[in-house]
Amino acid sequence: MPTITVLPHVDICPEGARFQAEPGESICRNLLNHDIAIEHACELSCACTTCHVIVREGFAGLDPSEENEDDLLDKAWGLTPLSRLSCQAIVKEGDLVIEIPRYTINHAKEN
Repeated sequence: MPTITVLPHVDICPEGARFQAEPGESICRNLLNHDIAIEHACELSCACTTCHVIVREGFAGLDPSEENEDDLLDKAWGLTPLSRLSCQAIVKEGDLVIEIPRYTINHAKEN
């Protein structure tokens, strides 16, 4: 089983985390299933950027992002070449190290 390591995030996961992930599920669903309360304002439907993560290790083992995800990522705070929407990135067999950015652009909360 693959392992997801979450780097420390001051609000969501101050100590960081490491857990066995469920292959075939999104990174976001795996985080939520392990009590890491990442924002997901659109309920995992690829309609916002609140679940943006940076995949520090294991990025190449994920399927490439699709055009809709790429379009949304362009609006994400702190975008990097290793950025993904965690609701769209499906866990495979490889281990992942992810960073949850300090801020999100949560249109649902801002409007």
